[in-house]
Amino acid sequence: MYQVDAFTHDLFKGNPAAVCMLENWLPDEIMLKIAAENNLAETAFCIDRGSHFELKWFTPELEIDLCGHATLATSHVLFDELGRVSDMVIYETKSGRLEVQKEGDLYTLNFPSRKPVPHNIPDVILKGIGKVPNEVLKSRDYVLVYKDENEIRDIVPDQKLLATINDAFAGIIVTAPGNNVDFVSRFFTPGASVFEDPVTGSAHCSLIPYWSEVLGKQEMVAHQLSPRGGELVCKNKGERVHISGSARTFFSGKIYL
Repeated sequence: MYQVDAFTHDLFKGNPAAVCMLENWLPDEIMLKIAAENNLAETAFCIDRGSHFELKWFTPELEIDLCGHATLATSHVLFDELGRVSDMVIYETKSGRLEVQKEGDLYTLNFPSRKPVPHNIPDVILKGIGKVPNEVLKSRDYVLVYKDENEIRDIVPDQKLLATINDAFAGIIVTAPGNNVDFVSRFFTPGASVFEDPVTGSAHCSLIPYWSEVLGKQEMVAHQLSPRGGELVCKNKGERVHISGSARTFFSGKIYL
């Protein structure tokens, strides 16, 4: 197993993910226990199938369908720790085929676009976030759009209140234009053990198409304003989005079952 800080050049920043390289799939209940034992937002499990890799992601609570930072972390392990010589890796996942390209110290995730659409929002979310947004949208996650970066920084969510929403595992993205980047965001998961995610690749599957249309730009730089923080280089490719970032290995070790 490896633990990797993703979407950062620096150790102790970005989003930490665990990566477990397997020869065969473990039972789901064991992978879930490993994820809970790691107590990180996500643990990735990966098997080399020769022409491609199979990849699964687990939070401490459940298996999820898409995770950006753990995919970047897995790619970092394959390229930088295990010496993969090709400049591309292909994954088969619950979200279909995913490709990651390595260019210098950047890993570029080729992910599906999930453009959010206008949506009603439960009152409990508005009360829990504590600031009325200019716009509310939804794809997998709720997207709350605000005027500027300062509003995003100033949000102090009521975690206890937000934990009562029915759609407990839907994320809540708050976003706005950035002061020194194209856009900023924060990401909250009321039903998960990690309430505020440090850097959320999958959230940018929705943020990239939204901000691309608003700003009239196909290439953008984003910053996630968590305490750890993270930088993402973003491209809108129509039905796909490209999300790029760096990574650093924190440790490697073995799990004894």
